[in-house]
Amino acid sequence: MAEVKKSITPMEHYNMSDFLRGQASKIITTISTEDKAGFVLKNGKPMAVIISNDRYERLLKAGIDLNEY
Repeated sequence: MAEVKKSITPMEHYNMSDFLRGQASKIITTISTEDKAGFVLKNGKPMAVIISNDRYERLLKAGIDLNEY
């Protein structure tokens, strides 16, 4: 039986400077309303990942607790 691979959608990238320029509320609202995840970059390097609460709750229901990793 052939294995079916899911395509991976790349996450959005948000620069730390955007948060420092007062764009944090806009970025977080967009991630929340569009149920997305995104990298936060500092000097072009990933520093953190932010996800919508709905996505986080789905991970918990699937048995994935991000605090365990």
